Order: sequence, then structure tokens, then C-alpha cells
Amino acid sequence: MSVELRVPAMGESISEATVLVWLKKEGEAFFVGDDLVELETDKANTTLPAEQSGVIEKILFAENSTVGPNDILALLSVSSNGASVVKPAEKVATPPIVATSAPVTPTPPHATPLATKVAAAEGVDLKSLQGSGAGGKIVKEDVNRVVVAPISAPAVSQSAFTIPANSAPDDARVERRPMTRRRKMIADNLKHAQNTAAILTTFNEADLTAIMEIRKRRKEEFLKRNGIGLGFMSFFTRATIGALKAFPLLNAEIQGTDLIVKRFYDIGIAVGAKEGLVVPVLRDADQKTFAQIEKEIVDLATKAKENRLSVKEMVGGTFTITNGGVFGSLLSTPILNYPQVGILGMHKIQERPVAINGEVVIRPMMYLALSYDHRIVDGGEAVRFLVRIKELLEDPESLLLEG
Repeated sequence: MSVELRVPAMGESISEATVLVWLKKEGEAFFVGDDLVELETDKANTTLPAEQSGVIEKILFAENSTVGPNDILALLSVSSNGASVVKPAEKVATPPIVATSAPVTPTPPHATPLATKVAAAEGVDLKSLQGSGAGGKIVKEDVNRVVVAPISAPAVSQSAFTIPANSAPDDARVERRPMTRRRKMIADNLKHAQNTAAILTTFNEADLTAIMEIRKRRKEEFLKRNGIGLGFMSFFTRATIGALKAFPLLNAEIQGTDLIVKRFYDIGIAVGAKEGLVVPVLRDADQKTFAQIEKEIVDLATKAKENRLSVKEMVGGTFTITNGGVFGSLLSTPILNYPQVGILGMHKIQERPVAINGEVVIRPMMYLALSYDHRIVDGGEAVRFLVRIKELLEDPESLLLEG
């Protein structure tokens, strides 16, 4: 019996995907649970497992093709009675008896299907690689590093610093690589935000002395009780929610000619990953404790770095926080995560001299940046929103009252 393998619904705001790699070929048998194909969207990669055992009858979309929800990817030949055949256990071959002992070839390290495919195409031995993925798994980037590395290996002469005016596209000194779907979508989304919203940024700074003192006094007890460290993100998340409650237009969006004001607080946390920046969402953050916020942020960040985030975990945020300070940024103007109308930029904590009560003292200071959509939010409201965040951060005990 022939059945169709279709592209599943991929979540709101995702209208297409790329066929990244077929894990089974035409005419190849598969069993229940086998991954058949890997799809890439701008949010996350996903594999489609077999629900029945059978054979790939015909592939309708080749690798690198663009597909949409409900497109038929392939035709599968399965049992007419719908029976699910369980994959048989692999037989272990008995090694032949030889006169002298021969060295046993080591088993290749575990690798993703895409890494295996790239390695085969580039002639890279997987056994020579160290995996950087989850559990030491070899991923595509591990293979690419080996492929690209020889370009920079030869000694560089002084003349190499002179760049020809018209380098040929196939110049050995130039590496050309296609943008991934995720990188292209990131570029498109950021440009769409700039072209659509009237983005303006206001700045302030916060004295984090009180927060750092609380963390110093409470860190051991907090860790022992909750199994997670007390970081800065829980303070900033709670302060942001307090400010959003006071200035609800920062938690809104435009839909046509309507203004949608949201009375829930799903806070996006920007995370740097190998394939580009992603923004997983902390759902109902106003209902979470400091420990719950810290644990969920660590979990989401880990998933992002291991490319395990689901589409559901990255859509529907109402406001975003981005922390360029982890990379050493002192000040920046973040771009809106459209259609949201506000994004808070955190930066590096730096000791600076400040004047307090007529005296110059050294305090741990952080510059704060709020980018906002001026179509909805007026300048005065944006400034007061950021001042409210500053007040809550400098008096962190007041965050208890914002719950």
C-alpha cells in the first residue's frame, strides 16, 4: 500500500522549510521509528520518523528544495494491513580465527546523519574527529572545521596582505558558502523589523551593587536549595515584568489597524547558537520564581546550543531581553524582535566612578538600552519604562512586590 509522507504544520510564522538531507533513499527499507528526512526552518531543524515499516517508493522533493506545510515529500510503500514491523536486532558477526591477532578497527564515533553525509562527500574520516554536539556527537560543523582548516594552514607572506582588486570567485583564498535557511530568515526578519517599525532606542544605566551583594550573600544557600546558581537574568526578567505591568503598551503589537495589548508575559531570551541567534521563550514568566526562571533559561540555552529547540519553544513571545554583555559589549542598540514593540539590551558590568551624595565612589554599573516601536510607544513612556527597570534593579527587594 502506498502512503504519503507530508510536511507537518510547523507553527505560526513558519511558512516554509528546506529539505536538508534524506536519511533514507529511494528503494531503501525503513522500520518504525527510523528518521526518514531532516527539514530545516529558520527556527529549528526537525526530523520526520516513520510511523510504519516499509520502503521509500519515490522521493518528490530533492535535498535543498523548499517545501511548505502539507507538501508531499515522498511516497512510501507500507504493509497493507498497517502492521508495524519492529527493526530486527543487529547480528554480531563472529570474527574469523586467525593465526596471529590483528588489531581491531575502532568503531567510528557517533555522528548526525548530516555530518556523516558531509564527511563522505569531503573524504573526512569521522574517527579522527572530536564531537562538539550533545553527548559528544559529531555534527556538521565539526566536519566543516576540518574541511576549511587547510585554507589557512600555509605560511602567509607579506604579499598576502594585499587584496587584489578583482579576486576571481574561485580564488583559493576565498571561501564561498551558502547561507543556511536560518541565517537567511534571521536576515530577512531583522530587515523587515527595520523597514516596518519606527525603531528608536533610549539608554540609561543601573547600579548593580545591591544585586551583587544579594547574590554574594545568598548564592550558596540558593544553590543548595534549588540546584541552580542565582544569576542576573532572573533579576532582569522580574524587573522587566514589573515595568511591563506599569507600561503595558511595551507588551503590545500592531495587527492591521488594531492595537493588541497582552496581559500575559512570555519573555523571549536571546541566545547565541552556531547557526545564528535564536530567541526561545520563557512562558508565563510572571508566575515563576527566581529559581524556576534560572532553571528554564539554562535549559533553553542548552537546547539552543545543541540545536534541540522545538518551534513551539521559539514562537509567541511578547517582549525580548538580549544580553550582549556576555560577549563584552559595553553599549548597543538592539533591533526589535518583530512584531514585538520592545527589546531590552543588557551589557557588560563594569566598575566606574559615580557621584553619590557629593562623593565619588566606585560602583558596578551596567548600561541599559531599550529599543521600541515609536508607532505605539511615545518617547516619554519608553524613558519611564527604562527608569522603572533601573529602579527595580537598584532596589531588588522591591521585586518581591512585583510578583
